[in-house]
Amino acid sequence: MKKYDLIVVGGGIIGTFHAYHALTAGKSVLLFEKDNYPVGATVRNFGQVVPSGMANEWFEYGRRGLEIYTSIQQQFDISARNNGSVYIASDKDEQTLLHELKAHYDTLDYPSQLLSKEAVLAKYPAIRSSYAEEGLFFPGEISVEPALMIHRIQAYVQEKFPAFAIRYNTPVIDCRDEVEGVSVMGTSQERFYAAKAIICNGLEFKLLFPDVYKQSGQVVSKLQMLRTVPMPEVQLEGNILTGLTIRRYESFEAHCPSFKTIATPDHYKELKQWGIHILFKKAVDGSFIIGDSHEYADVAHTDDLGFSISDAINKLMLDEAARIVNFDVYKVASSWAGYYPQHPDNIVEKDISPNIHIRTGIGGKGMTASIGYTEQSIQKIFA
Repeated sequence: MKKYDLIVVGGGIIGTFHAYHALTAGKSVLLFEKDNYPVGATVRNFGQVVPSGMANEWFEYGRRGLEIYTSIQQQFDISARNNGSVYIASDKDEQTLLHELKAHYDTLDYPSQLLSKEAVLAKYPAIRSSYAEEGLFFPGEISVEPALMIHRIQAYVQEKFPAFAIRYNTPVIDCRDEVEGVSVMGTSQERFYAAKAIICNGLEFKLLFPDVYKQSGQVVSKLQMLRTVPMPEVQLEGNILTGLTIRRYESFEAHCPSFKTIATPDHYKELKQWGIHILFKKAVDGSFIIGDSHEYADVAHTDDLGFSISDAINKLMLDEAARIVNFDVYKVASSWAGYYPQHPDNIVEKDISPNIHIRTGIGGKGMTASIGYTEQSIQKIFA
């Protein structure tokens, strides 16, 4: 009977990077993924790695994540591209917030550059002159291809670490303490043993410790996103974040003194009602991901969110996108919904016992902050 140092339940970005950091610390790891491959929030997002949008320790986790992404990309192609991020202000209030955020990041030695209207239009010809007033550019930030990245990270870990094993198509239905360590059992009824277990369950609340999740304070956010047909000729590279994002992201709320005093223009009110803020990310095939929106339900009522796509919400997003860029955003190839569990405290950390740990509910921070967060999580669990 083989015993591992760590069993991780859940092959999304939080689970995979818990495994990665344990392996780099010399531990042996067995990772379980209930599906053929990860299909949750890890692959249903923009693939924008933007520490500039995070506040406090989450910014530091994101900055550390950039270092790790870059290091791995130098060894193994995980689809990471360094095109930077830009926030584009469309009015004076948004410009004020850009200047205040830059002042904050200057104190943290996090490089950024204010772009005049002319500089924005020169660097991003697809942005409408009628929209852009100013920009704030973060040159060190990166983008990844969400449908590819997690698969390539897992392939990299399998190649690099002999002490790593992964089992796909294996829902875990039991996790318990043993005399020494823990054991887990999958639907095959086979039991596996380790010193510790970390459960990174994503949207799966029913198989393990369901009462813990019901009482956790988590909510699930449903986000709608769209992808255009390929338009490789359109010049709009990197992570593009616009006025509604400036008015939403936590870094602006936490670090900009003017955030709470600015008014919401009338043309934004319906968009904010649906939690819409407009992002663009160009994929390697030249298509653009556009979105997104936010609807919420508590953990016990996630089915109320449904799986249908609202055409009305999509139209609101596309109409606002068309106000921002000069290419035909209505040439849509696909649309989908992502479901992100999240918590007011930014993460759910629950220790069922000294050896069984739940780490989940990171919400929209996952692609940016998971890598740095899981590094310190492993350090604490194995301290």
